[in-house]
Amino acid sequence: MNRASLTSGELIRACIEAGDEAVWEEFVRRYRPVISGVVSRTARRFGEWTPQLVDDLTQETYLKVCANHCRILREFKPQVEESIFGLLKTVAFSVTHDHFRGAKAAMRGAGRKESTLDNYLESTVAGRDGLPELEREILLNQIDTYLSTQSNPKIPQRDQQIFWMYYRHGMTARAIAEIPHLGLTAKGVESVIQRLTSLVRNGLVEARQGNAEGKPSANSL
Repeated sequence: MNRASLTSGELIRACIEAGDEAVWEEFVRRYRPVISGVVSRTARRFGEWTPQLVDDLTQETYLKVCANHCRILREFKPQVEESIFGLLKTVAFSVTHDHFRGAKAAMRGAGRKESTLDNYLESTVAGRDGLPELEREILLNQIDTYLSTQSNPKIPQRDQQIFWMYYRHGMTARAIAEIPHLGLTAKGVESVIQRLTSLVRNGLVEARQGNAEGKPSANSL
């Protein structure tokens, strides 16, 4: 198989399904320039650019992409062939931003308005409340099912992707807005997050009330 001739979608599927060294070598070769470019430009903004730092943060970006059995790639739904470049730019930006500002500052800054978000989702979905991994995964799957089955109105796939980029992968609204195919400003991304956060929060409350009364909730999480 000529790995260099694979489309981005084919290459991503091969990385997820096969995961052999040669496939990942092609992934690294093909996307290293865009990742290291974002890392380098972002590092320069903070005034602490060095070749070693760029290499380290580029490698850290790959580690984040590979984490949890390539969750980022598995959940990525490309709209066009070039969408992967936008995703990797966003991940590289987040990794570099986290390095300089700290994970907490990156999660709360750059276009995120903490006062508009629910603390329960911030801690539980983002994994900062100490929930065992299995329980957290069950909750995440329940929220995903809840979002995907809402039909009044139907929640666009794009909005669900934004929700998970923000909560599950720790990307900022500004970083998400830099993905070209989404077609939203940071304010637009923030609006989507607010709306879905409110929807999920209300669903959680409804489910808890139903459980407390001994009755199943229609939108039970």
